[in-house]
Amino acid sequence: MNGRADFQEPNAEVPRPIPFIGADYIPTEEERRVFAECNDESFWFRSVPLAATSMLITQGLISKGILSSHPKYGSIPKLIFACIMGYFAGKLSYVKTCQEKFKNLENSPLGEALRSGQARRSSPPGHYSRKSKYDSNVSGQSSFVTSPAADNIERETLPHYEPIPFSASMNESTPTGITDHIAQVKVNKYGDTWDE
Repeated sequence: MNGRADFQEPNAEVPRPIPFIGADYIPTEEERRVFAECNDESFWFRSVPLAATSMLITQGLISKGILSSHPKYGSIPKLIFACIMGYFAGKLSYVKTCQEKFKNLENSPLGEALRSGQARRSSPPGHYSRKSKYDSNVSGQSSFVTSPAADNIERETLPHYEPIPFSASMNESTPTGITDHIAQVKVNKYGDTWDE
């Protein structure tokens, strides 16, 4: 044995590499079906109802006089704007549901990328889980180990900053460069101006 602990258990599950989904990605037939399904459902179940509701509310506000209508075009511009905003709000509101549908696909590179992306967001890369100083810690050590030489280098090279309380950094006695003085400008009957 070489003294290193880089062996794996025979039953250990090897993580699969995260698939790269770029602009040149060609979806599978199942993914195309889910894309079409998401597009259809988001349109009929979210976009159309939200667009219609926003148009009805907008027309009601115009009828009550809360919103004004255009002198030439009437309520049409505001209704078109409300319809477009309702349409996009409906599409955006369906994104999470559609992502879940892709995550549930078995042999989908896109679903795998979404699943691994979720796992990556929950624990960002390069993030070490140090215990808080308030956690119970029997051994008094952090959850990852560094060499004493690295600790000394870190202490020597990195500057140590003390936090400054907010009240000490900005108070009323500190000049900020902003004055309350407003220059008085006088104008005579000929239009000439001067400062006082």
